[in-house]
Amino acid sequence: MSDIKFGTDGWRAIIGQEFTVNNVARVSHATGLWLKDNFDNPSIVIGHDCRFAGELFAETAAKVLVANNVKVYLAKGAVSTPMISLANVKLDASAGIVITASHNPPSYNGFKLKGSYGGPLFPENVKEVETLIPEKNAIDLNKDSIEELVGKGKIEMVDLETMYYDQVVSNFDIEKIKNSGIGLGYDAMFGAGQDIAKRLLPGISFLHCDYNPSFMGVPPEPILKNLKEFSAFIAEDPKITCGLATDGDADRLGMFNESGDFIDSHHLILLLIHYLCKYKGMKGKVCTAFSTTVKIKKMCQHYNLPLEVVQIGFKHICEIMVNEDVLVGGEESGGIALKGHIPERDGIWVGLTIWEFMANSGKTLNELIDEVYEITGRFAFERSDLHLKEEQKQAIIKRCIDGGYNSFGDYKVERMDDMDGYKYFFNENEWFMIRPSGTEPVLRTYAESESKEGALAIIKAGYDTLMN
Repeated sequence: MSDIKFGTDGWRAIIGQEFTVNNVARVSHATGLWLKDNFDNPSIVIGHDCRFAGELFAETAAKVLVANNVKVYLAKGAVSTPMISLANVKLDASAGIVITASHNPPSYNGFKLKGSYGGPLFPENVKEVETLIPEKNAIDLNKDSIEELVGKGKIEMVDLETMYYDQVVSNFDIEKIKNSGIGLGYDAMFGAGQDIAKRLLPGISFLHCDYNPSFMGVPPEPILKNLKEFSAFIAEDPKITCGLATDGDADRLGMFNESGDFIDSHHLILLLIHYLCKYKGMKGKVCTAFSTTVKIKKMCQHYNLPLEVVQIGFKHICEIMVNEDVLVGGEESGGIALKGHIPERDGIWVGLTIWEFMANSGKTLNELIDEVYEITGRFAFERSDLHLKEEQKQAIIKRCIDGGYNSFGDYKVERMDDMDGYKYFFNENEWFMIRPSGTEPVLRTYAESESKEGALAIIKAGYDTLMN
């Protein structure tokens, strides 16, 4: 049998190759053993998103957990990752399982583990589960049907969408958003946010909000290159003044202004800090990943907020949110969590918060971003993946480690930070970052400058230097 390893956010593999019923059973069995080692009367919430065979894999996990004498709450229908995390808290469950491969291509599925506190299971606990995975599945998956296990009281079917809906309407003035005059658009990317978005805001403009596990061949990651159709959809409809897109399991987001221009997560994080502090009078630590904009530091200084920068991966932010008073936790990749909710990325919740900001202020997204720029100054961010041979990748990383890069073209390096990759600062507003992929012959590169043209020029200078 194959080795099963958890990555930054769960175990992911190609359906029918590594991601099989038997392998899901193996991981589920390890989860059951870990729960029994750590809880007296363990319980777990299990659900799946809109990917192919999600229900089959979720039911497989449920049967294995029941065989391990774990109380199972099984979600009805497709649900988002934040719905599972919220249910962990509401149902006082010991853990959660989400069958999802998040933003991966349609051929993948995956297995995410959630903690009792309503966020990603801490890395040390995931490693403990990993060590318990058996070589083979020994559970008879045909012994009882799901219906029989429900009848015996071993599985309880739960409506997580309604639980989440109730949480939203008790925290947001949905009627005010509906009646604000803002023209809203939503792209579910064929993912798990589609039904709850239709239920919360039935009158807005929807795109890709039906069941299609092929995602029309586009990975459901809410970045501009995957959202060109949504961008055009907004630009061509004068009624839409702001658009929200969420990924396959609806925990990450991207947004668009009335022109169909993409608003990245760096700007969203700054908007959220500004709104929560200035308009709602809230305080708390800000926690961001290593690849986010330096302007967050400026915003935190403006509002006298503590800032902690952590390694890339939301699990690092979650651990701080569980133990400290965090106002905003965010990543460059579109995952953002807010105080007053769960320590979990939640694309719908964050999108609603931005729409609430627009409704309360009567301003457009661009006008609100201008408020942010008055504090931080203008900036732009670019990310690009450099595909190359593995030996080239390793040679570049060795040169980074050895301190071999003092300039990139005309950009002179003032200092370097290697917390999680190699971030070269040219001044307080401009930098170039190199981060190797752990699994592919790819270098992830990032740049920030005062304009899009400036950031692209830095990327080009970086590539010219790295490839010579």
